[in-house]
Amino acid sequence: MAYGTQLGPSINLPPQIIPKAPPIPRPILDAPSADLPSFTPMLVPAGALRGPTGREEEEEDNEPTAKEVQRVNVPFTDITVPVPQEEIMVTAATTAFISVAATLTATSLFKHCVKVFKPLFMQLAKRIQKKLNGNTTKEEPTG
Repeated sequence: MAYGTQLGPSINLPPQIIPKAPPIPRPILDAPSADLPSFTPMLVPAGALRGPTGREEEEEDNEPTAKEVQRVNVPFTDITVPVPQEEIMVTAATTAFISVAATLTATSLFKHCVKVFKPLFMQLAKRIQKKLNGNTTKEEPTG
């Protein structure tokens, strides 16, 4: 066998005949169209606007009063920072303290439970494994 003429075994396949695409009929339905509503805008001066008749206008109380919000000047700057009322601060601090205490307590309780139950579960798993395997595993010598 001459190495320069052929690189390896090859298969000569006949040329492929690809059929033409079948004719696809044009769709019978046209694209949908819609008549969009239109209106002419009305310009009304802001002073002429009123609420509905038969109702008293309610005063909106969006701005907190000066009694609710205290402002503290940050030293050495021209910045004033709003500080909430004492009741709001006490509620927030109490909630934060209780959540941290509950998290730490639950974490330590979970670690203690893992320490206590891990040997029990391991013992139970070994016994189940011995029953399922027919006691084929050898015990490792201690010491």
